[in-house]
Amino acid sequence: MSRDVLVTGFGVRTAFGAGAGALRDGVFDGRPAFAPITRFDTRPYRTAIAATGGDGSSLREVLAETATAAVDMAGLPKDAPVAVLVGTAGDFTGLTRFWRAAASDGADGTAGADYPGGVAETVPAWQAAALADELGLHGPRLAFTTACVASATAIVHACQLISTGRVDAAVCAGAYLVEEENLAKFGSGFALSHDGMVRPFCADRSGLLLGDGAAAIVLESADSARRRGARALGALTGWGVSGDAYHVARPHPQAMGMVRAAGQALRRAGDPRIDYVNAHGTATKSNDPAETLGLRELFGEGAGSVPISSTKSTTGHMLEAAGVVELVITLLALRDGVVPPTAGFTERDPACDLDYVPNRPRKSDLQRALCVNAAFGGANTALVLERT
Repeated sequence: MSRDVLVTGFGVRTAFGAGAGALRDGVFDGRPAFAPITRFDTRPYRTAIAATGGDGSSLREVLAETATAAVDMAGLPKDAPVAVLVGTAGDFTGLTRFWRAAASDGADGTAGADYPGGVAETVPAWQAAALADELGLHGPRLAFTTACVASATAIVHACQLISTGRVDAAVCAGAYLVEEENLAKFGSGFALSHDGMVRPFCADRSGLLLGDGAAAIVLESADSARRRGARALGALTGWGVSGDAYHVARPHPQAMGMVRAAGQALRRAGDPRIDYVNAHGTATKSNDPAETLGLRELFGEGAGSVPISSTKSTTGHMLEAAGVVELVITLLALRDGVVPPTAGFTERDPACDLDYVPNRPRKSDLQRALCVNAAFGGANTALVLERT
């Protein structure tokens, strides 16, 4: 028997800072967080702009910070049998420093670099285990490495565990901090914006920019929340995943994988009316028209009446953390009755002809929202979130 899945806690950090207040001030005001990168030398790379912030904390530290905030909000007891599911590629900054030092070994007659003490942090599974230990939780521990849908996939898996009665509660988290390897990779593929702005669905869009992000949510069954007297912040009523394997980097031209994932989510939720879509919206030439066609296929004749925005226009693309951070943004949208805008919106691309909310937030009575994410290799996720 399927059980309802409720959100009972969350924690979040982006380039705007920690907590819901900082997120609202940036995302919902349509204020992009992009600025020159200062945490490493950007001279070797095509782009030197990203949405970065924070105090130099490591990936492990921001995961612990946001997950602790989520657990505290939910009031989860310590030493509980709670699943911990993390979307992460691991933290490779230590290895980057090590190989850079090793490459110059002997050039000046000095000894080589020491082996990095933080090598374990490069392993995604270690990040999940370390977070569970930090939280004092002893349920299943899993890491998901499916790139830009990693944390959303963790959420889907948690929903399946809870709805089928295998666990009562789960902490789902994801984190990405802007670093050199992905800046180089996306830059070499000419995917990064060349003017320091991200303009999804616009005729003059030129690409994405990376962004720091970390978030965690607590999911639990309605029965568990009722027993504990926990407050429901929202309900996940539908979820779906797909893999179309169309191309290693380009989306399917009609976004058929996204349509399948979202169709699964809507059917599981009972095919409800959707009041808002938090789109994948990367501002790349191939993604935005494909996503538009996919949403048109999904909603049919009613597609033009559904407000849509891409919050990557303010936060940047947070890779493994994108799914969970954007779900928190959507949760705030439902609670506040405000559709976050697509910031920096200029001239609409004729191929992107749906109701993409430009520049300023829009007040609306929001009951249900759809979050969609996609990743290299054709991986897709969709989540239906309902106000409680």
